[in-house]
This record gives sequence, structure tokens and C-alpha cells, in this order.
Amino acid sequence: MAEKFRVTYATLTADNEDMHVAYEAGIETARGWLGAEIAAPGDDSPGDPVEVTSPADPAVVIARVRAASPAAIEKAMEDARAAAPEWAGRSWQDRMAVIRKVGDLISEYSNELAALVTMEVGKNRLEALGDVEEAAVFFRYYADQMEANEGYDRPMDSLTAAEKTRSVLKPHGVWAVIAPFNFPAALAAGPAAAALLTGNTVVLKPSVQGSHTAWRIYQILLKAGVPEGAVQFLPGGDEVGKAVVGHREVDGITFTGSYAVGMSILRDSTAAGYPKPVVAEMGGKNPTIVAASADLDKAAQGVARSAFGFSGQKCSACSRVYVDASVHDEFLAKLAAKAEEVTPADPLERDTFMGPVIDADAVARFEKAVNHARESGRVVAGGEVLQGTDGFPGHYVQATVVGNLRSDDWLFAEELFVPFVAVTAVDSLDEAMARANETPLGLTAGFFSGDDAEIDWFLDTIHAGVVYVNRPAGATTGAWPGVQPFGGWKGSGSSGKAGGGLYYLGLYLREQSQSVVS
Repeated sequence: MAEKFRVTYATLTADNEDMHVAYEAGIETARGWLGAEIAAPGDDSPGDPVEVTSPADPAVVIARVRAASPAAIEKAMEDARAAAPEWAGRSWQDRMAVIRKVGDLISEYSNELAALVTMEVGKNRLEALGDVEEAAVFFRYYADQMEANEGYDRPMDSLTAAEKTRSVLKPHGVWAVIAPFNFPAALAAGPAAAALLTGNTVVLKPSVQGSHTAWRIYQILLKAGVPEGAVQFLPGGDEVGKAVVGHREVDGITFTGSYAVGMSILRDSTAAGYPKPVVAEMGGKNPTIVAASADLDKAAQGVARSAFGFSGQKCSACSRVYVDASVHDEFLAKLAAKAEEVTPADPLERDTFMGPVIDADAVARFEKAVNHARESGRVVAGGEVLQGTDGFPGHYVQATVVGNLRSDDWLFAEELFVPFVAVTAVDSLDEAMARANETPLGLTAGFFSGDDAEIDWFLDTIHAGVVYVNRPAGATTGAWPGVQPFGGWKGSGSSGKAGGGLYYLGLYLREQSQSVVS
């Protein structure tokens, strides 16, 4: 049997015919799932149905999501607490076997899951397949890390011959996972995998727009053998999220989303009377610096893929570029040409690179940014809202490049989550670095240069958790578990450790020193 074509976020071409055949079969399966009613299991009084429609075509109903009732939230917490001793009491090897099976099942269902991701949030097929494969890889990679660290149970030195001491990392108990819309498979799966593997029980609360994909991941967890009590599913909006985060039974929280919400969770994490661990990934305003020595074609390609991939709706998207003045005009022309090649289209179609943005609010943010750029600078490429025009029933906008702005303009500071990138000239690399580092966020950053000394300087000086040099596959995007750990500095992340990396599992554990004297 031929090896399955592997899709990651660095995959540049979609010319594998077997992949397309399998994905299109997945579309037919996923279409049969559409319109499902999604509620918390066993909820006798859920909220009124909220229609989740496709951002590509609001006439397509993805699911009817019913918010978990207060009673369902209480029951989920009680059940997660009750299941915690048995799940934590299993050997790490037993939990690892279940977790690896989850990864295998996600890969088995990858095509229909990816098609659902495309319909639910608007990712093109490569991005959607990458999202689902990353979800599977999280389960495998974290299992490998658990095994490599021997379950985090290690002997220590002893003070006397009669004393035996060990360091054992143990689970916290009940762990809440608050997942965003933009990676509805991977960012529900990754934290859940880490929490479950380390012996915690999990309460999963997805974004409303990503509820259907998260529901399918939840079902796969159960099918793989995770006990029903050990994983709970609570759909709904902000009120459900607040109830989960603030619940007395929650011992730890992973949140992926905005800086404002992440900071509020961090501030409230001591409400129980002691600090609870919070793993918060909170967005980015990610810069790319282009040196005079750079290959400008590679730089333009890398920035375009980072800025316009998934319509700019990645926390790692490149949204600001600082270019040496001597090559600014040439680079800007190349980037504008790349933007003009991006033709928004139905993300289910084979050749689509950029689909819609997620909702009307995103369209409004785009319009506000474009109008400001027209008043204060120049729209170099794009700038138009396509929604409502012929062939664009959904939330479509153009890939947009702007320039001629003051370097302190708010477009260089505020995260927009739309396909919009601002470019400005700088007189030196030191100026570029000062501008790149001056924001309170520090998630990803990119650099293009042909000079080794400049590259070393960049790596030594940039304030970001994930950095890339000379990467045409994505100037600031494309991290993969076990390859590029993904986590932010400063206001972009709370833990200092990165998902998909060597040190992530420890965030879900607490150390106990055990000394026994015979």
C-alpha cells in the first residue's frame, strides 16, 4: 500500500491526486453530518439552538448548537471530578496506549474531518488537512514525550542509606480546555491530549463556530477508549466559557484566544484562594523584517503565505513588515503582485488558496482597517469587500497590502485577524528590530537575509517565541509538533513553554517529592 500523502502547514503544492480523491470522498461524508444538533451529553434543558452556518455560504447550516445548561455544567464537573482518581490511577503506559489510539483514529477519519473543517470555518483543503493531521500528531508526539520521560517518575539522591527519594509529577485533577474557532481540530485536540495523557480529566468547551469539529473529536476520544467521565463536552458561547473557567472544580485551564480574555482568565485564576495553573496563548501581531541582502522573491512569497493563508485568521499570521529602505519599493511591488494572484474562492474547491473570513464582524474589522489605510496611507493591493457580489455569498474580502503609513500607526499594533498586511520602510535593521519588539505581544516573527551575521543578530535579538528565517513556506507561520514548538512570549503566552515541544507536558503536572525511610 502506498504511503499516505502527508500534509503539514509547510505543504506548498496540492498536486497529489490520491489526496484529492480521498478529500472529495470526505466531503460527501461530511455533508451527511450537516445540520446536526449539538448539545452537552445528557443535557435535559439546553439553550435554544444557535445555527452555525458556513462562512463561505450562510445558506449552509453546519450545526445547531445548544448551549450547555447550568445543570449540565454542574454535572460535567461532578463527573469529571469523580472520574479523576481512576484515570489518574492508571499507569502512564495504559493512558499512553489510549492516547496513541486516538491519534490513529483521527488520522483514519482525516478526510471527512478536514472537509468538515473546511465547511465550518472556511479553510482550504490543505489547511484543513493540516489542522486535522496536527491534531493526530499531538496525540502521538505527546505520547512519545511521556515515554521518553519515563512517566516523569525519577529517583533522586538520598541523604542516608535507609532513605529512598523520588520526584514524581502528578496530575492536577480536572482540566478545562477552551478552544478557538481557527484551529477547531488541533487546538481542541492538543491541550486535551496533554491533559489526558498526564492523568487529568478534561472539560472541553469549543468555540461556537468550531463546535461541530470539536464534537467529532470528542466522539473519537470516547471511541478510542477514554472513559466517558474523563472527558466532558460543553458547547455554548461566552457564558458557558465563563462558567467553566470560574468553576470551583476546575484545577487548571488551557485557553487559546484573545489577549483581553486570556488576561482576564489569568487575573481571575486565584479566585479559589490559591493560584491555578493557566496555559494561555493569546494572539500575536507578528512582524517580518526584510534586509537589503534578502532574496526578495522568497520574502514576498513567505509574507504572502503568512498574511493570507486562512485569510489571515491565525494568531501567527504576518501582519506587519519592516523593509530596508533600499529594497522597500521592489519588495512592496513583489508582495502586491503576490496579493493580486490570490483569488478568493469556495474553500472546498481544489485550487483555492484563500476562502472567506469567519463572520460579519471580521468583515467589519477589515473595512475599518482599509478605510483608515486609505485616509492615512495607501492601499497597494486589494482592499475590497466581495461579500454580496456575484459568486460570493459568504464573508469574502480581498488579500490586502497597505503602505505609506507612519510607523507608529495603529495598524502596526492591533491584531486584526483578516488578510491584511502593513509594510513600511526602515533606515536600518536596528530600527526594524526596535519596531518589531515594541508591541506587548511576542508570538512569531520572521526574517529574510542573505547574511549569516545578520541572521545570528536576529536570532539573538528578536522577542518572540517562534521565529523563522528565510522561510518561503510561511514567514511567520507553519509550526508543527515535534518540529517547531509553538508558544508566545510577553503578552502572547503565559507559560514560557510551547505546545508541541519538549517541555509542554510538564505544564499539566505538579511535582511531588517522596521520601521513604526503611
